Amino acid sequence: MQQIPDMGELIRLAQTPAGQRLIALLQKKGGSRLQQAIENAAAGDYDKAKAVFSELLSTPEAQVLIKELEGRK
Repeated sequence: MQQIPDMGELIRLAQTPAGQRLIALLQKKGGSRLQQAIENAAAGDYDKAKAVFSELLSTPEAQVLIKELEGRK
């Protein structure tokens, strides 16, 4: 199982160029579904949130950006 990075690490990654492009991609592709996933997670319904994020992050564009972010660790 993959370890979840701490909040500081997530913020640092989100501020990188690849992180910014990934956030923009998620907003563009996910739209209202992304907002709903965030609300689900905040309410404790992680399964619904995970399903949306998994789908959005499985796109080829997202995978390229994720690999770029992984290289920055």
